[in-house]
Amino acid sequence: MKRLPPLPALYTFLVTAQHCNFTRAGQQLHITQGAVSRQIGALEAHLGYALFQRQARGLSLTREGQDWLPRVQQVFALVEQGVREVGGHRATLQLKAPTCVMRWLLPRLMEWQALRPDVPVELTTTVQHGVDFRREGFDAAVVYGSLPNHGLQVRKLFDEQLTPVCAPSLLEGALPLAQIDDLMRHMLLHPSRDEHDWRLWLQAAGATFAAQGPKQHFETLDMAMAMASQGTGVAIGDWSLIGDDLHGGRLCMPFGLKVTTGKGYYLVSQAKHLPAGLVELMDWLQARANRDPL
Repeated sequence: MKRLPPLPALYTFLVTAQHCNFTRAGQQLHITQGAVSRQIGALEAHLGYALFQRQARGLSLTREGQDWLPRVQQVFALVEQGVREVGGHRATLQLKAPTCVMRWLLPRLMEWQALRPDVPVELTTTVQHGVDFRREGFDAAVVYGSLPNHGLQVRKLFDEQLTPVCAPSLLEGALPLAQIDDLMRHMLLHPSRDEHDWRLWLQAAGATFAAQGPKQHFETLDMAMAMASQGTGVAIGDWSLIGDDLHGGRLCMPFGLKVTTGKGYYLVSQAKHLPAGLVELMDWLQARANRDPL
């Protein structure tokens, strides 16, 4: 089997073929014109045929040189791709997520980082529920709403399911929560000013009253959950996001009814050239969402 030509000589051939001029090739390679000529001559001697026709006005590729050029271009394109993709395994992935999903997402990212320290993730939180990859430099994002359909790679995490939650101490107090109408005697904690979530749940529960009693509004779901865990009142929460709080005893569900809103949480990224580490992270988070005991 004939010995393969040296890689540096092939790269010199590639640059020289682009310029068809030893001098300009030497300038790009930061070597002399004579050094380029000697490397090409040695490569031709190794192959056993000429790659260039030497003419008074410059160089031109021989038939063999023309056959070699696309093959050498492909070799170095693969090398460049390997450098880019393999190096990407250690690049920090930029992830964006709304604050409402932090109660679920942050512990999972900490678990991922312990399992895969070679694929670090930097998390940016926001009150926004979407992402614009054309203007924002994120590798992936968790978005809330309807199923995204804009040419993105999408992993569904879970559906939104609304249910009242409160601190266990509230159930043990003087005002029981045995039936829906008992909510009238407690402060209702709203994660938004439009009170949409509470109205939706009360309607589905067949409540005989509107959410017009004592109330307090918050800017985020996480703030409402934090106040509920302190026994301040009853919040309307997303059951899909508070599994850790329920299992840890910080929150409890006074009623079993969960109302699906038709919205959900999705992990999305641009649908091209995803680093292997990002694909692994997205698949892992989706698998965790599917198997978490909620």
